Amino acid sequence: MRRRGLLEEDQMEPNGWGSISRRRLLAAAGLAAGSAFLVPGMSRAVRSAALQRGEELTIDLAVEPATLDPALVYESDGWSVVHSIYDALVQLGPGGALEMVLAESMTQVDPRTLEVRLRPDIAFHNGEPLDAAAVAFSIEHIRDPETGSQIAGNFQVIEKVEEVDSLTARLHLSEPAPWLPSLMAPWLVLLPPVYASDPNNDFANNPVGTGPYRFVRWARGSRIVLKRNAEYFGQTAKGEPIAAGVDFRFVPDATTRVTDVVSGTSQLVRGVPYDELETVVAAAEVVEQPIAGCAFVRVPTDTAPFDNVAVRLALNHAVDVDAIIASLLGGNGVRLPNLFVPGGLGYDPDLAPHAHDPELARQLLAEAGYPDGFSTRLAYTTGEREDLAAAIAGQLGTAGIDVELEPVETATFNATWQDPEAAPLRLLTWRPLFDPYTLLSLVISNTGFLSRYDNAEAQALIEAGAIEPDPEERDRVYRELGVVLRDSPAGIYLWSLTSFYGLDRDAPAWTPRPDDWILPLVEDES
Repeated sequence: MRRRGLLEEDQMEPNGWGSISRRRLLAAAGLAAGSAFLVPGMSRAVRSAALQRGEELTIDLAVEPATLDPALVYESDGWSVVHSIYDALVQLGPGGALEMVLAESMTQVDPRTLEVRLRPDIAFHNGEPLDAAAVAFSIEHIRDPETGSQIAGNFQVIEKVEEVDSLTARLHLSEPAPWLPSLMAPWLVLLPPVYASDPNNDFANNPVGTGPYRFVRWARGSRIVLKRNAEYFGQTAKGEPIAAGVDFRFVPDATTRVTDVVSGTSQLVRGVPYDELETVVAAAEVVEQPIAGCAFVRVPTDTAPFDNVAVRLALNHAVDVDAIIASLLGGNGVRLPNLFVPGGLGYDPDLAPHAHDPELARQLLAEAGYPDGFSTRLAYTTGEREDLAAAIAGQLGTAGIDVELEPVETATFNATWQDPEAAPLRLLTWRPLFDPYTLLSLVISNTGFLSRYDNAEAQALIEAGAIEPDPEERDRVYRELGVVLRDSPAGIYLWSLTSFYGLDRDAPAWTPRPDDWILPLVEDES
């Protein structure tokens, strides 16, 4: 993590980083370069007084979750709210280390048995005790076909939950699943069985957890309001609450979020664009956090022309990833040859990405039967940056591929992964990727719930890596898979992720996370 404040202003690089400027990249896609916008008005003194008086924290997120049912949440902003209200058994800390939250311990009894011991004397917000029955209920809720969770298939590996005693649950697996704890971290938050099983309570809209904040209200289209859980057990790696109340506001437009933190309307905001960092630094702080995740354009193999590997290779050679990193991301991010990221399983720093070579791209297209190129569509969520999608589309255009951009609401985007009528190309980011199993099983495996990719060699390696208990051997398998995915692309591979948050100078201490969730917590660094 790095913080940028007022004293660093003279170290900031001017607009137009690298050999290709932001304006040139956007001009190729028909967009004008954006400019920072400062709203005059509220002074720092007024903002400081307001924070001290109210002990409230306002956080701008880009995307409003469609639900607060944890089994149906699939992105960082939704997890930011969910994990403020609920707790999972475990979380992934820096470097992907497994850290206990509601679990006091997690023991691999044998390759097919995982034993979880819960922390004692913890209650849900409604007073229900935390016990092994909550573990069994929460797992079954994810697995239940009526829930409709996209990750239900992954949890089918748990064949049975044995309640050994009130605080001990033993998970019996159908096969070894070394990736299971990394899947538990985002999705297996514990629900109160009595409350959540009563349909009159509508827990997806009125959640009750054990977490650091209690749910107050949800104004659809605007905000979710929480209050501090005074009985929070804390003393875990997750951290301690930093405010008496939290107002999560949903602000899709990045420039508006910048305006909010500069004016003091919000004290913490997601996704400060790199070309607006100077605006934020002039009035607040920028927190720079490397994220264990990647950006890529999903390319299907089940429809022409993308069923031809030469076309998929041409797409990769057409996009100047380094120029986009330099000009639109300020040099933040590592160019990737596949989906694996630094610090995660399968990443090979010696494996070279595809070279930017528009002439080779045109040659590959001609060899594949498309000497004049072709037209296609590229979808991206309204929470992602339009300039990145436009830059990619513009560079594909120089190789003869005419790309129509389609901004899509997040809920629609997540519901149309396998829709043959949806845009075949889709720009996305995926995090965390300390353990890549979830991405591989959902998006790359030919049995994946979100997949439109099929490669027999890749499939064999995905399946081998999923059951390999030895971490070093598993890493080797995924490195081998990385070569296959580079040579028979499942996407246009882009860069590793870095997040920029705007933080009011008078905001309480806050700890950013490598999974990119914005939780209003601070970790004990003693």
